[in-house]
Amino acid sequence: MDRLRAYEVFVTVVARGSFTKAADALDTSPANVTRYVNELEAHLHTRLINRTSRRLSLTEGGEALFDRAKSILEEVAETEALATTASLQPRGRLRVNAPLSFGSLVLAPLWPKFMAKYPDVELDIALIDRVVDIVEEGFDLAIRISRTTSGNHIARRLGRSPNLVCASPAYLAAHGMPEVPADLARHPCLGYTYGATSDEWQFAGPGGTLESVRVRWVLRANNGDTARAAALAGAGVIWQPSFVIGEDVRAGRLVEVLPGYHMPPVDILAIYASRRHLSAKVRLMVDFLVEALQGAQAEKGERAAG
Repeated sequence: MDRLRAYEVFVTVVARGSFTKAADALDTSPANVTRYVNELEAHLHTRLINRTSRRLSLTEGGEALFDRAKSILEEVAETEALATTASLQPRGRLRVNAPLSFGSLVLAPLWPKFMAKYPDVELDIALIDRVVDIVEEGFDLAIRISRTTSGNHIARRLGRSPNLVCASPAYLAAHGMPEVPADLARHPCLGYTYGATSDEWQFAGPGGTLESVRVRWVLRANNGDTARAAALAGAGVIWQPSFVIGEDVRAGRLVEVLPGYHMPPVDILAIYASRRHLSAKVRLMVDFLVEALQGAQAEKGERAAG
């Protein structure tokens, strides 16, 4: 049995919902389609498709095989294209994980541009703030806002985001402006559950000296927009990357505190499994994001300078 052909036949039957339609799509006979599916089931010692006179349905084993076989066929198609043409056109599903706020505010406007450039790629975007295991959870690529990454994966820096420490004008009018990091110990603070700094915030001061302060949380959330809303309402001092609260600062809704001090910026990283052969979809997506995000940062810099 030609197993690759059997996978192709099986995937086509499932996608078309019919042995006859699959035969038409594959330019073969329904008898040949039936033979391939029967041989595949015999080889795997399990039924893959339940057949009735009206409809087909996948068994549990069939569902598991369909996703994997579809991915295998997509990878084979990309490999063949790589060997036969100088310009590889990626195809198939690309599963991307990103944090909720960054994914909504920054990445969402970029997806249509990528889709227009690579129309054969099906994007599957999951916005999850917790750090996912990309291999265990079946992601091709993860975007993370962090200064560190696991040694088990490859990371490419897409850009950087400044960290801002801010409060609303109403809060500062009522509680005063913090002047040095130690002042934050007497202010209620608004935090991010997955932040690497936890309750100890570290700042670079004049001359590059480092100062740390242990803050008092009054709200901690697993999404930056929740902390942002509390800061806008005057509930306390917030620390967030500029892509979350930068527009609020520019509009005057939030005010930066601690003049002369700053938190180190965070890296925007593309994380993917350490594989010998990186798929074309992932490679092109990473290249696309590098160009898009670094171009956006350069544009912001020009506007600020002007």
